[in-house]
Amino acid sequence: MVENRIKDPNLRNQGRKKIEWAKRRMQVLNSLKEEFEKLKPFKGTAISASLHVTSETANLMITLKAGGANVYLSPSNPLSTKDDIAASLVYDFDIPVFAIHGEDRESYFKNLEIVASKKPDITLDDGGDLTAFLHNHSLYEHVKGGTEETTTGVIRFRAMEKSNDLKYPIIAVNDSETKHFFDNRYGTGQSTFDGILRATNMLIAGKTVVVAGYGWCGRGIAMRAKGLGANVIVTEVEPVKALEAYMDGYRVMKMDSASQIGDIFITATGCNSVITLEHIKNMKQGAVLANAGHFDVEIEVKELYDKADSVEEIRHGLEKIAIYGKEVFLIAQGRLANLGAAEGHPPEVMDMSFANQALAARYILENHEKLDNRVYILPEHIDREIASLKLKSNDISIDALNDKQVAYLSNWKEGT
Repeated sequence: MVENRIKDPNLRNQGRKKIEWAKRRMQVLNSLKEEFEKLKPFKGTAISASLHVTSETANLMITLKAGGANVYLSPSNPLSTKDDIAASLVYDFDIPVFAIHGEDRESYFKNLEIVASKKPDITLDDGGDLTAFLHNHSLYEHVKGGTEETTTGVIRFRAMEKSNDLKYPIIAVNDSETKHFFDNRYGTGQSTFDGILRATNMLIAGKTVVVAGYGWCGRGIAMRAKGLGANVIVTEVEPVKALEAYMDGYRVMKMDSASQIGDIFITATGCNSVITLEHIKNMKQGAVLANAGHFDVEIEVKELYDKADSVEEIRHGLEKIAIYGKEVFLIAQGRLANLGAAEGHPPEVMDMSFANQALAARYILENHEKLDNRVYILPEHIDREIASLKLKSNDISIDALNDKQVAYLSNWKEGT
């Protein structure tokens, strides 16, 4: 048995079934696994990961191991770990996992410390905690490069690059088109409401849903809310995104105003204190608060708990909080609603995101000597390769330019 820190080995059977279910819907990753098994591009490479421990992540770890890597997995959120998945990875696939659902901050960082101590050649991050840990403890000397899955993490690493604190190159997987166009928009849009519905069993139709942030995640959430029959309000700090939300048919206003009329509030900004205690004070009786950003700082959760008259969990993933003479309801303790109250993104979406992760890891291994300590985007041809594989797996064919069209597009005089 491999080294591990998990909750219960007896959960392995149900975890394996979930991993196999996800595998059926991750055709691009499956094709990469077949390629990696033959070529062994990661032979002898240590890969430490801080990712959500889900069935989709399990398939990424299995794929990297098939390519010859020694992989080590820790969580990127205490509430997103699925204990049955962790058990199956350890006992069915001999992959070291250090993650327990609901663990406290001390345990969470202990698990980061364990995977950081494995002298990784490559790091895989979702939110940036592992990379930050390696930097804070000067454990980065063996690292050739890392990847980052989220907007939040990319923001952290660009800040590190700007201050000259980044000690190895990072591939911003989040910025690949086959990631943020699909994972952030369709994955976050669907899975956030999956979490809200599981936690509340509310009817969305007719409700006023306030979406904070109109990046790709916010776009997806607003689109799904509208599709479910909600009246959608968007709050933003960027004028172009605010204008786009307005042109897409949503009401746009400040959170100060939206807080007085919303029924359901969903944050997706990557920033902190987007919903403050003052906003909560203005909210209706029974308002529901959910967060779709990586960290639990977008809603002032700590301040909310400190100020509350009482906090009671009334359904799985849903707390009733008495404050200011009324009740508000908080989903998944203000952590990621889609993972804290549901199962995260569907495998069909994570198929592309994790194909990006796998190919980014290989790209780092092959090119690290030419890369500076900065944040990079995965080369466009890799993005196109993933999109082509996804189309093929769905039995979709597209046109190709013929020689005449290529000549036309390459000759600037043709339009005259």
